[in-house]
Amino acid sequence: MGKSLTEIAQQLKSSNKKVQLIYAFNGTGKTRLSREFKELIAPKTDSDDGVEQTELARTKILYYNAFTEDLFSWDNDLEFDAEPKLEIQPNSFTQWVLEDQGQDGNIIVNFQRYANDKLTPKFNESFTEVTFSLERGTDEHSGNIKISKGEESNFLWSIFYTLLEQVVTILKEPEVSERETDQFNQLEYVFIDDPVSSLDDNHLIQLAVDLAALIKSSDFNNGRGLQFIVTSHNPLFYNVLHNELGLNNGNKKEGCYLLERFSDGTFNLNVKYGDSNRSFSYHLHLRQIIEQAIAENQVQKYHFTLLRNLYEKTASFLGYRKWSELLPDDKQVYLYRIIQFTSHSTLSNEEIAEPSEPEKQTVKFLLDNLVNNYGYWQQGEQND
Repeated sequence: MGKSLTEIAQQLKSSNKKVQLIYAFNGTGKTRLSREFKELIAPKTDSDDGVEQTELARTKILYYNAFTEDLFSWDNDLEFDAEPKLEIQPNSFTQWVLEDQGQDGNIIVNFQRYANDKLTPKFNESFTEVTFSLERGTDEHSGNIKISKGEESNFLWSIFYTLLEQVVTILKEPEVSERETDQFNQLEYVFIDDPVSSLDDNHLIQLAVDLAALIKSSDFNNGRGLQFIVTSHNPLFYNVLHNELGLNNGNKKEGCYLLERFSDGTFNLNVKYGDSNRSFSYHLHLRQIIEQAIAENQVQKYHFTLLRNLYEKTASFLGYRKWSELLPDDKQVYLYRIIQFTSHSTLSNEEIAEPSEPEKQTVKFLLDNLVNNYGYWQQGEQND
């Protein structure tokens, strides 16, 4: 028998896990779940026993979802069709990270990592609006432009991520009296719903790795500290987070779920036991991405990251202690070093994305080794 979203939210709240990772298809109810969870943790009628506090100090949950976009709106200057700007509605969170913390520079850096290093935001002095232009590396620039919906989502995520970075750093100070601010002492939960709109695979992996690193760096001991709930409809984003957070290790794997909606309008939060559960078919998804890149001669450095994930998933399913044990014996050390170096260096902005021809052939060789030498893959093809 299914449950209501409120009951699902209560199930998430009752968990003592640091991270709960949820996969759901579009339209299942991820965003509504985030709202239900927020209302459960901090209902609008919560008056904190009448004690006068700032909005930040009352905060028990930070959440990123489609409603986050409501804080931003375009002034398109329809009369003259010029100087479009993104207006920021007054709120304590952007005010804190922009004015109090002066993090506008880091927001711009994060945004350009996920979008385009030539696409440059510029905040006004009061941080109530932002304009965008394409800088061409000379004194010339494009003038103010309206960015795409995907780029706008990336920009909003960059603000949230920069805010979250600051909050995690502050809360890592164990002595409450020593923290630079007491504004986040009551914060308990961070709910993140699909921050990967319109990202290509390379930037999507970057975002997932960054988020996983931030989550791992936050303090959580004996059920105390920040708890993260992350939902996504994107298999690659889910898979990278799953691996980077180590949710396939030991009992941690119980923090992975599939959100299902039934025809009667009820829901179920179905536990998924990581890599050994084939119902997600992430391994097949990764294989298809790599095969397509090889066929179209579009192999990039980030495909080594996908290839490593594929080896890790196969090794976990087959019971190997190390993924490198799947490599050909006569070239195991050599190929291990190539994958290690290339899959890690691809996350740096200073690396050139275009690999050499020998590197492209190495990707094909490594994929063929996995598919041709392990019966698990042939069996999977027969069952599909």
